[in-house]
Amino acid sequence: MTVDPADFTCSALAGELADEWVELSADKDYKQSTVRQARTAVVAFCEYVDKHVPRAAEASLGRADPDLNVVVANWLKSLTSTFPSGSRGPAQYAGRVRRLVKRRAEHPQRPVVGPLRGWLKGSVGVRRGTTEELDEFSRADKLRLVKAAWADLAAIDARIEAGWALAASGVDPAVGGWLDPANLLWAIATEAYSTEEICQQLPEARTGQWPDALSAYMPESAWSRPLRNILVGGLVRQLFLHNIDLHCFRVLLIAATGHAPEEVCVLDEDDVEFGPKSVMIDFTKNRAHAEPRRSFGIDVSLEGAELHPSKPRLDAAELIRRLLELNRPLARRAGLTPVPLFLRAAVANSVFTVSPFLPNSSASNFTAWMQACGVTVQGVPDVRRMRKSGKVEKALTFKGRVSDIADDQSVETFRNHYAHGTTLRVIAGKVINAAQEKWFTEAVEGPVALSETAVESLEEPEAGAALGLSAEEVDDLIAGQLDMGVSGCKNPRQSPYGRPGQLCPVAPLRCFECRNALILPSNLPQMLLFVDFLERLELRLAPRHFDQHWTQSRVNLLAAIDARSDAEIAEARRQITEDGITLHLPLSAHVEFDA
Repeated sequence: MTVDPADFTCSALAGELADEWVELSADKDYKQSTVRQARTAVVAFCEYVDKHVPRAAEASLGRADPDLNVVVANWLKSLTSTFPSGSRGPAQYAGRVRRLVKRRAEHPQRPVVGPLRGWLKGSVGVRRGTTEELDEFSRADKLRLVKAAWADLAAIDARIEAGWALAASGVDPAVGGWLDPANLLWAIATEAYSTEEICQQLPEARTGQWPDALSAYMPESAWSRPLRNILVGGLVRQLFLHNIDLHCFRVLLIAATGHAPEEVCVLDEDDVEFGPKSVMIDFTKNRAHAEPRRSFGIDVSLEGAELHPSKPRLDAAELIRRLLELNRPLARRAGLTPVPLFLRAAVANSVFTVSPFLPNSSASNFTAWMQACGVTVQGVPDVRRMRKSGKVEKALTFKGRVSDIADDQSVETFRNHYAHGTTLRVIAGKVINAAQEKWFTEAVEGPVALSETAVESLEEPEAGAALGLSAEEVDDLIAGQLDMGVSGCKNPRQSPYGRPGQLCPVAPLRCFECRNALILPSNLPQMLLFVDFLERLELRLAPRHFDQHWTQSRVNLLAAIDARSDAEIAEARRQITEDGITLHLPLSAHVEFDA
């Protein structure tokens, strides 16, 4: 990648930015994509200066005139109109150019003059933009993809095995003939002839001189443009992996390891270490600048175990072995060491080429592979969704423990890029609904108020069972042994506010919020005194503090009192006055800390 300042009218400015671009790329050892993006930003900015600045040839970071600060401001406005709404492109372009200008400003002998330095201290000037996160594949879609990948892998194995077998039966085409597929495969396999030489020896397809056995290796869609190198390319595919063949291995390795496509596709022989019962893989996460090492068990069938399993096993070690075995001949031809896992062979302009996997090729991308396999999925056909499906399965396995789910990335990355998935949202919604239902049920299930008639019928077996009381507990309740002061209690040692077996730690202050409470007619005097206590308490506490701790108790208490008749309430007040009844509260109830 190069930038030629002479291509621009503002050659001085372009040269200054290009110098910083070259040095920064070398210093930071940026990836090729980052370097390309910075170059594109520099070119876009310089083209804008050429078009909109009257004296563009005089533009320079070291001159105050023309004022580049105004130029930059106008350029930033134009960026937002040249990209789709919400795109990250404007911020990325602006950020790359500002990074180069800032680097130049930090150099003592490379001046940046004028108000342009204010741009370096402030914000970029355009919104960062947003990206629409991909959703994971549904379980059914993922199973369909994995099944199609296994079927494709089996077909590839059969094709290449048959191709090498046919090549072994061939002879030198100069002796046996140039129209025999076996002889041509022999020539390609042994490298006795180059693909250019083979193309030169083949007659043009239009002459009708190709036998049917040879024409079978010609794709049907290619007959409209009968090129001999297409036929040779079809022959090469009988011996080596084609670009579209690598999609099935990528799908299966993502499903087997749970790692992202870009991490799987860059693996080579040195990244893999086979053990007796495991395979150790060194992955590379470019964006995180990390190299995690993970072990995957090898599925070895024990003696007497399944000899004919119902379906293939997702064995990362076996998949890697297959890829290495298929790609060693290609790596040897190209002189590549260590052997990359994802290599492809092709014939371009009659020349045999060996190159890395190109997943986004228009003719052999993931969508083309799915169409060839007859697979359809809901949503965008993007292989990155496989990784997200694996994350969802891990989330279900670890029951939502993010520290375990995000074992190969940061927790923040998981929350930003994976936790939004449909499956996790549905599960989270169910958990929230269950929790809300639980707390709502507990809030609704407050104390049970019993009338005189109900108390008299407690001795009947079915009445006690309806309240969840045993015969012994009914006797204790009638005898007053379960009296908690302002109410009775089903079981003081099974309080929702304490540990099982512990005597209720909050009685009687929280009895009117407790589902264990049984309000008897005999509790009415204490209830009336408790109302008076809460009224005095309300005067002492801040409204916010009182509402937070006592409002629900008072609401339940007043509802229980309203259920009594006026005669019962009058009788209870007479008892309070004549018998000198006082409210039985613990000492701690008379001290409130407003904190």
